[in-house]
Amino acid sequence: MASVQWHSRARKYEAEVQMCRLEVSAVDFSDYHPLKAITVTDSKARRGGRKGSTSSSSSSSSSVVLDPLSSMLDGSDPLSLFAAVNTMVLTELGRKRREKEEEVGSDFEPWSSKRGEILSRFTTTEKLSINLFMGSDKSKASSPSSAVSEKVRTRLEELDDLEEGSQRELLNLSQQDYVNRIEELNQSLKEAWGSDQKVKALKIVIQCSKLLSDTSVIQFYPSKFVLITDILDTFGGLVYDRIWSMCADPHPLPESFSADDVNDTAKETCLNWFFKIASIRELVPRLYVEAALLKCNRFLTKSGIQETLQRLTAMIRGIGDPLVAVYARAYLCRVGMEVAPHLKDSLNKNFFDLLATFRQIHGESVQNQLAQQRVEIPIYLTLYSPAIHWILQCVAYRAPEVLLTEMMDRCKKLGNNALLLNSVMWAFRAEFVAMRATDFIGMIKDCDEAGFPKHLLFASLGRSLSCADPPESERLSILNDAWKVITKVRSPRDYINCAEIWVEFTCRHFTKREVNTILADIIKHMTPDRAFEDAYPQLQSVIKKILPHFHDFSVLFSMEKFLPFLDMFQKDSVRVEVCKSIMEVFINALTLDDEKRSLSLLINGFIRMVSFGRDFEQQLSFCVEARATFCNLEPVIIHLIHTVNQLAMETRCVMKGNHSRKTAAFVRACAAYSFITIPSLTSIFNRLNLYLLSGEVALANQCLSQADAFLKAAVSLLPEVPRTISIEGKQRSSEPFLLDFINNFLSTLLVVPDHPEQGVLYLVRGLLNMVQDYTWEDNSDAKIRVYISALPLLAAMSQESYLYTIPKVDSNETLYGGDPKFIAEINKLCETLIGQVLDHLKGLGRDEGVRRQGSLAFSLFGCLLAHGDLRNNKLNQLAVNLWNLSHKHGFCDTRTSVRTLEYIKHQAQLADLSHLSDMTARLSLQSRT
Repeated sequence: MASVQWHSRARKYEAEVQMCRLEVSAVDFSDYHPLKAITVTDSKARRGGRKGSTSSSSSSSSSVVLDPLSSMLDGSDPLSLFAAVNTMVLTELGRKRREKEEEVGSDFEPWSSKRGEILSRFTTTEKLSINLFMGSDKSKASSPSSAVSEKVRTRLEELDDLEEGSQRELLNLSQQDYVNRIEELNQSLKEAWGSDQKVKALKIVIQCSKLLSDTSVIQFYPSKFVLITDILDTFGGLVYDRIWSMCADPHPLPESFSADDVNDTAKETCLNWFFKIASIRELVPRLYVEAALLKCNRFLTKSGIQETLQRLTAMIRGIGDPLVAVYARAYLCRVGMEVAPHLKDSLNKNFFDLLATFRQIHGESVQNQLAQQRVEIPIYLTLYSPAIHWILQCVAYRAPEVLLTEMMDRCKKLGNNALLLNSVMWAFRAEFVAMRATDFIGMIKDCDEAGFPKHLLFASLGRSLSCADPPESERLSILNDAWKVITKVRSPRDYINCAEIWVEFTCRHFTKREVNTILADIIKHMTPDRAFEDAYPQLQSVIKKILPHFHDFSVLFSMEKFLPFLDMFQKDSVRVEVCKSIMEVFINALTLDDEKRSLSLLINGFIRMVSFGRDFEQQLSFCVEARATFCNLEPVIIHLIHTVNQLAMETRCVMKGNHSRKTAAFVRACAAYSFITIPSLTSIFNRLNLYLLSGEVALANQCLSQADAFLKAAVSLLPEVPRTISIEGKQRSSEPFLLDFINNFLSTLLVVPDHPEQGVLYLVRGLLNMVQDYTWEDNSDAKIRVYISALPLLAAMSQESYLYTIPKVDSNETLYGGDPKFIAEINKLCETLIGQVLDHLKGLGRDEGVRRQGSLAFSLFGCLLAHGDLRNNKLNQLAVNLWNLSHKHGFCDTRTSVRTLEYIKHQAQLADLSHLSDMTARLSLQSRT
């Protein structure tokens, strides 16, 4: 800390504002007038095509008055000419627009939402094995003059070393041990990449990809796929980011870049990666690793992604195990949707290839494998569900209705395979499925129930019909056909899971008679052996689906089976919840909070309409009475405080600055009203913000004592801020709101004069002391960000003239007049804050917080650049060190860094900032190699 010497740089605010303004271009009307004839210059150039020929050019110009009406006589319509000129542009824009429309939107369920469900669903108690690469002890030295071919040969030998025995098989691993090993490999991949061991990183990825060929514990395979593709995603991101960073010189690539924008170095590096992948001997790892790098094809050719998708789709046909193949297709569809969602052909091709090979499931090799592992065919078929669901979700996303017809036809040709049919109903839009509900029921009836129970198919159909309506004439037959199957389900759990779905369809389209029949059937199935005790969530769901469709209390309870249905809720806590949900629907449509909110809106509207003209005292008296009347409605109290603050400002405007004794007394009365009322509010952030607002209003009215009291009250309230607050019924961290308030508070302190009895910068010090003592969240950088935010305020306070002031209020610039002691206090406080920040950065370096360390270091660098006097050598060196620290681990945003560096170079051209030239030479961009 002692080595940090802070000096704020002198700012010339008016000159800086002038530099930021747009330049004004003068128009010489002697040369230009909108009605003046236009001179057209026709230039033609010819270039020789033969070897040795020289180019020649000729040009001619003529002054022609272009009359759009007369030109029509020649058959040249100006609009047609415009269209002809812009045909290519419009075509390109149209193509981009179509691609944008086909991009994945928020209506597409991402893979991340499915990941957790798969890991929790597909578990095993069997012992697992894993091939763990132990590394090679060989050290191969190369001379600086080694040829490129020798380097390539060395790297290929290293890859061969992986595939030829430098592995150790770990046996008898539990599921958790297996997961831990995979996570260790993921971490090893990141560490190898970070230490520039690219071949080692690739070896780890190849090793992990090979595990996807192993189906020895087949029930765990979907979870294994999730864990290993996480590693592949990490690898793909690292390679892409590295090549992207190589394109940042001299300017970063735009988001919509083409291969023509990529420099040769980046292209060569990208090709090198694909050459390495091509040397992988086994099909499955080679396919997965290349799929992980699919996005990198953007750096090479315009059509590279499309061609690669087609080739990889064909390669999967060489995988013999149908389970391994279907998950390989799922991964290819996943990366395809992320990189090029508009390329629908490859998605459809993957699904159709899947259909073509689906008969392999019943082949001899699969049956032998299942017999060896003692896995029944229904259990085995469920292993396909996540992959097929995902492939079909990709295929069906924003697909035309005709595609569903084609899918149904193909399913029929396969004998209406139940697993595929179920995935089709899940994937396509509910409207499409509902319109074909009768056709789907016919296909379900023809399915073989041995591998996939029909009630699950009806459950999937019911989900679609709860979101969309089938043709009215078919609804009764649909319900009858579905319930004939559902009522025959023997397992109470399977039965209620399916029945609960179809209750929604029954309530939407039928009367209480049909609903009563459904309730009777549920009671019949769930009463024996008290099966209802294990199905309370599903039974509660039935109630919640019925209630919105019966708005008449008497109609609901006139159903013969409704009360017997309620009798199944014999657990007290559940019965209370059910009765409460019924009461909320029929007795009180609004909750207490909703009622208060509704009443408050009405009352606030009334208060806004009450006006006493310029009789401000009468208006204030009305606010006092309203506060007493509506003391239990917090939104009204908040509105009244705002109203009183507005009164104080209106009084100042009406008096036009003539601050008479009577006016001052009224403003103080308004301040007293707010000061007394604010503590009654329950929301602590409402109190903080109103303290600050009221303090600013008092300051604007030259009531310095009242302003001081409001600001001190706000500072003293900070320790009471809880770590979480409730927003719309959900608990949220309070830190973002607290930081936002503190930043607003700091901006106000610039114009607040120091109290003569409290010492220099007493409010700033008080705020920082509260921030120091506040209990922040664990692993939080909020306190340090406050310290960094305080530095610009202190730098602004040290200027000869402040950036903004309040009329007739003497800020510290007037009180101290640039006193050296005042400046010294500011510098000392700045040095203390910087020391705290640096200590925190050192702590992050010791922990796993390098990303946070880089972000904070860059923030402090920006603060020093904008507000510090970098002519000071130590401060200059500190800025350079912070820049290097922020780029050390490769987490700094490349675009921001490039723009910042360009800005510094631009600033260095100014006379009073020429010292920045030396600093720019020491600032280097981050490397992600």
